[in-house]
Amino acid sequence: MAHELKRTGGWLLAAGLLGWALGHLWLALCLVLAALLLQHLWSLSRFMRWLASPEEEPPEANGLWGQVLDRLYHQQRLQQAQQQELRELLDRIQDSGQALRDGVVMLDKAGDLEWWNQAAEQLLGLRQPSDLGQPITHLVREPRFIDYFEQQHYQEPLVIRSPLADDRTLEFHITLFGANERLLLVRDFTRMQRLERMRQDFIANVSHELRTPLTVLSGYLETFSDHLHDLAPKWQRGLKLMGQQAKRMENLVEDLLMLSRLETTEVEYEQEPLQLRPLLESIRTDALALSEQQHSIQLHLLSDCPLYGSEKELRSAFSNLVFNAVKYTPPGTSIEIYWEDDEQGGGQLIVQDHGPGIEARHLARLTERFYRVDPGRSTSTGGTGLGLAIVKHVLLRHGAQLTIQSRPGEGSRFCCHFPAQRIAGLAD
Repeated sequence: MAHELKRTGGWLLAAGLLGWALGHLWLALCLVLAALLLQHLWSLSRFMRWLASPEEEPPEANGLWGQVLDRLYHQQRLQQAQQQELRELLDRIQDSGQALRDGVVMLDKAGDLEWWNQAAEQLLGLRQPSDLGQPITHLVREPRFIDYFEQQHYQEPLVIRSPLADDRTLEFHITLFGANERLLLVRDFTRMQRLERMRQDFIANVSHELRTPLTVLSGYLETFSDHLHDLAPKWQRGLKLMGQQAKRMENLVEDLLMLSRLETTEVEYEQEPLQLRPLLESIRTDALALSEQQHSIQLHLLSDCPLYGSEKELRSAFSNLVFNAVKYTPPGTSIEIYWEDDEQGGGQLIVQDHGPGIEARHLARLTERFYRVDPGRSTSTGGTGLGLAIVKHVLLRHGAQLTIQSRPGEGSRFCCHFPAQRIAGLAD
């Protein structure tokens, strides 16, 4: 810039001296300024023509225009190189997405289709370009999927029947990102579902087959126990141990059958709302009998709202939580049972104990089948390791969730959160 100013000043000085010598100072200055202006206009027109066709080489120019063109050309090449790198990266991402066996669908904030891979075309029947920009709920019309998509509770995947084939099952995962945009992952869940069904059938069949011999065995042990005093002490001890283990096996079979029924049958709720006061008072009475009055069990009903659901299933779930508190807390401690409204308009059952507590590393696995924090202690209390798994499945069938809070030495807090739709007066 400084060089250009010096050059322009030099031309004006020379024109001024020549015009002064000839007696036409202002005429000379005007002619020089007009020549400089024409030069800049000509350079500007060449610059505009080059901008209209940036793929061509920039025009030759000197001075300030040459510097401008050189810098712009350098920036243009740099930008083109960056764009090429981005295009190559995007192509690699799309190629890797196309290579996935699982379907990948990108949705905008309105839920319209932006991009999908070939697996999604095969699993969902999407077609290019006719489906581009269409709402996903217009192409996957299953009511459960529409509710899942609109409610935006994506913590758990959704498993539904394929819209293309009745003998195929699909699993959907949705992740929110950006400005309420969604990434939809879908995979063929048919094989996994068949394996899970085989596992469930195996457990159900084995449990049913075990029930009859266990009933016979327990019946004879009970008959022999009536004449226990006539036997030698070593036989008395053996019969007692066999009776205890037979009872434990019966409890295990009953829990397995309960889990199998929860997993394989459709949800059937009672038409009338369930009154919780008599249910919880009955559970409290049973818990006091189990503890032989060695625990203080308090019931606090902070809400009178009934609950829509299966009384049998809810009794099983609530009893498991309260009985666990009795089994795993030392005598003399207190157990609190609460039923109250929550902040979302639903209801929640809380079982609070003041026992030894549970380490954080165990909390995420407590609802797994047969998982025990202390296997030796659970065996001594007669636990099967299925109680919390039953609680989890009962709550899932009622649209509820189980949260567990516990610290060693501070007791445990088990909370069952029921949505507002399950509270009487708010259910559809």
